[in-house]
Amino acid sequence: MDGLTHAAVGAAVGEIMCGKRMGNLALAWGALFGIAPDVLDGLVAVALSTSGKLAQQHGASHSLLLVALLTIVLPPWLVKRWKRGKVTRHQATGFVGLVWGTHLLVDCLTVRGAQVLWPYPAGAAALGLLGDDDGWFTTPLVVSMVCLPFLRTKKEQAKRRRLWRWGVGLSGGYVALALVAKWVAAAGFAVDLARRGTPYERRLESPTPWNILLWRGVVDGGDEIRVGYRSVFEWHSTPVRWTVYPRNREAFATVADTREGQRLAAYTGGWWIARPNKTGVWLADLHGGEHRVWGERKGMVDTRLKCAWQLEPAATGDPLRPIIPERKNSGELTRRLLWRTLGKRDAWDAIPRLAGVPGALPELLQVEE
Repeated sequence: MDGLTHAAVGAAVGEIMCGKRMGNLALAWGALFGIAPDVLDGLVAVALSTSGKLAQQHGASHSLLLVALLTIVLPPWLVKRWKRGKVTRHQATGFVGLVWGTHLLVDCLTVRGAQVLWPYPAGAAALGLLGDDDGWFTTPLVVSMVCLPFLRTKKEQAKRRRLWRWGVGLSGGYVALALVAKWVAAAGFAVDLARRGTPYERRLESPTPWNILLWRGVVDGGDEIRVGYRSVFEWHSTPVRWTVYPRNREAFATVADTREGQRLAAYTGGWWIARPNKTGVWLADLHGGEHRVWGERKGMVDTRLKCAWQLEPAATGDPLRPIIPERKNSGELTRRLLWRTLGKRDAWDAIPRLAGVPGALPELLQVEE
């Protein structure tokens, strides 16, 4: 879905930049440049370790520095390729800069973000407006960009522009709605924390999968991280049910000085938790989302974090191994998300357990009602 999103966004930019001169070729070149940053990441990742992939992900390929360099290097070559369309160097420069830059912008709308200031160590810029693989944002763009190539004649140009505006307008409107929903949810989380008198260092909010009406709040309290959910339909007086995850700094301290530990801390933005086991340390990124499984034990819900790794400093080869949680009962998860969005808290809440730690039984977690 991520590649499809960037291809559609790139095609939309290509169409508005050079569609009149190049026709459907502008769509194709836009889609190509739209996915190019992620293709570069993938090619480089082949030769890297797990921690190396984390360090370079959305890094140099997603930086403003590379955008500036490409707008100097590529236009002379593109002008020769696009001679039939009579594209000037100035237009080619704008094409490269805008398509590549729009890729960065879309990534900055997500929770993970992009390191746009690379190599300056400023971390990733992330607004947290779009969830992972957000089809509501992608679908209008994809539908309109797929239909555009069939409108080729001069008489159809007005219809072609109208279709483009519909696709871009619907996706842009969705982002605007997400911004309003995030503001409402963030205000609710802030009121709840203030009412409790809970001290914290920072917090963030992100939408649940395919749903900007239900938001996940993550709060950094230093030695513990709280996770809660809030619907935009809930009043500020409605309390948030917080699940408390102890960080376990002692476990992380055993690997904090390793290259893998440092890269992982940077990749997670400091939103990590750690658990020791027989072979090393299990590490997870709490702001990367979670899978929830109900029914493993009556009245309980097991949480398996989407971004987790096993770090074994003494292991031969790559000491960092990703742990990908198995997705179970997607239909049940969708149904429960819907009910929770509408305020049915019993469909979502249960006694929480942290599961998925190698060599350990599920860990009961504290809840603040």
